[in-house]
Amino acid sequence: MNNLCVLVMAAGKGTRMKSAIPKVLQPVLDRPIIDYVLDTAQSAGVNPEDTAVLAGAGGQEVEAHITKNFPSVKILWQHEQLGTGHAVKSAIDWWKNYDSLVVLNGDLPLMKPESLRELLSFSGKNDCTVITFEAENPGAYGRIIRSENKSSVSIVEYKDASPEQKLIREVNAGCYIFKVKPLLQIIDLISNDNAQKEYYITDALGLMNEKGMSTGAFILPEEEMQGVNTQAELAEVSRVKRFEILNRFMSEGVRIPDPESVYIGSNVIISRGSVIMPNVQIWGNSRIGEGSVIGSGSILTNAVIGNNVNVIAYAVIENSTLKDNTKAGPFCYIRDGSCLEEKSFAGKFVELKNSIIGEGSKVPHLSYMGDATLGHDVNIGAGSITCNYDGERKNKTLIGSNCFVGSNTMFVAPVELSDGAATAAGSVITQKVPENSLGVGRARQKNIADWSLRNHHHKTATEGEK
Repeated sequence: MNNLCVLVMAAGKGTRMKSAIPKVLQPVLDRPIIDYVLDTAQSAGVNPEDTAVLAGAGGQEVEAHITKNFPSVKILWQHEQLGTGHAVKSAIDWWKNYDSLVVLNGDLPLMKPESLRELLSFSGKNDCTVITFEAENPGAYGRIIRSENKSSVSIVEYKDASPEQKLIREVNAGCYIFKVKPLLQIIDLISNDNAQKEYYITDALGLMNEKGMSTGAFILPEEEMQGVNTQAELAEVSRVKRFEILNRFMSEGVRIPDPESVYIGSNVIISRGSVIMPNVQIWGNSRIGEGSVIGSGSILTNAVIGNNVNVIAYAVIENSTLKDNTKAGPFCYIRDGSCLEEKSFAGKFVELKNSIIGEGSKVPHLSYMGDATLGHDVNIGAGSITCNYDGERKNKTLIGSNCFVGSNTMFVAPVELSDGAATAAGSVITQKVPENSLGVGRARQKNIADWSLRNHHHKTATEGEK
């Protein structure tokens, strides 16, 4: 590719969003708008090192996000918002070293990489190419005026357009490709002699035409050029992106019986033959293997799901792994780096936190395993808990293989249950239980005769009727 750079415009205040969050960080599904723009540029073949984001309003938040998620992308600044022409000029010390400059709005999450690739190929002959689209309702967009011989284009703002020009449906999308040497010749000539007293990059086309430079327009589909300026527009692009993702998965062999109720993020990977039931949400970098079922009401975030896994229903799985042939739910919470090894099971009203459940092991119901490691073929009785937090530290519980944990066992960590050991129901385990031993940690039962008759709070049925 020619020595080319991409400048993403992200300095605007986005006042119509009526939000404290900068516009380009508003979420489309589970990712900020600007992530999609940067993904598109990279997928079209632009090196991240040749990409910059122009920050301004809310710039510290934008910078922090880009630095964390796109560390190779450069951050530039427009400290005063004096118009799009001023914005491009603010970055001149960066882009002047390239042959070509692509200017993209930071609020175009629906633009496709293949469209940008076509644009880059088309634009080589022009000193400036403006991206346009045929608007169903042109509204207040700037109109594209093509010369009679189609050799050049210019932009007329709506307020300056004649009645005939207002009938034109081809409008300015606000994105451009400039050859840098011609742009350097006219960038200082852009003035702010207008009602808003701002410098508009749209004026660059007229200046280039005056100097005999070549200008052209490249039409893209209107739906790809849909910007985001209001919460309603944010919801609409989110809807479009959502169904784009769902349709792609269904075309690849994933069964989604009720797409209207399912939400899947753009970084998720789902293999063919898996089933996503109604009212499921899958976010982040989640991965789902072949033949797995994600049951209704489940929410997965950064979850790695193997093959033939059954997430029964209403499971919340975060930053955790379920390996092949495992089962989870209903109503379980698996989080913070937990792992179900093959053929293991976490059942109803179970919470796992930073715990490994060994192959073939079961935590069937009403239990909490926190900071625990279980070997293979362990059975955890109902209502059992690892008491992992002592007020200062999180402590580990180690449970060996082939262990049987009686119902309502409390493991006061740090503590260990060795291979083949068991605990009696209702035990509080505070010391290591050796191999093949039974740990009993409960007080001996004592029955007090006639206690109810002597207790002054007790009334017999007959007394209560009086």
